[in-house]
Amino acid sequence: MIIRKEQQSDHEAIKSVVTDAFGQPDEAHLVDMLRTDGDIEIALVAELDRQVVGHIVLSRMISPETALGLAPISVLPTFQRQGVGSALMREGIKRAQDNSWERIFLLGEPAYYNRFGFAAETAAGFSSPYAGPYFMALELAENFPDESGGVAEYASAFSRLGADET
Repeated sequence: MIIRKEQQSDHEAIKSVVTDAFGQPDEAHLVDMLRTDGDIEIALVAELDRQVVGHIVLSRMISPETALGLAPISVLPTFQRQGVGSALMREGIKRAQDNSWERIFLLGEPAYYNRFGFAAETAAGFSSPYAGPYFMALELAENFPDESGGVAEYASAFSRLGADET
């Protein structure tokens, strides 16, 4: 399996992967909006035998400015539970660290994301419409500033999802 940066030639395959992974097109539409808005900082694909089988997006947060929002992460159903998502997560986190991002936020299943270091407690001090047990964060910086709160606001595409669909 190869994990690499997405290329423009991957966009149709990515749309299929994301739609198939979620069983509907909303998340694929979100990826398109994030791409159009220029808010994607890290977008990776997992490729097996020259086929795109997984995709991950980390987009710039409005606040905090030093944070990324992870969403969506997608794996074709026939390739799930084979380590594709884990490989995408590890590489996405590594690239965020390498590029000096300080924190990653996500909304997801704690039983899955806790293994990568994400915790609801890390996000608890931040105000967000997604606040709750599934809203988690991962601190990336070694000497992380002691921020006990603030607003965690995703790129505008997240709030426009649904409203932009016609």
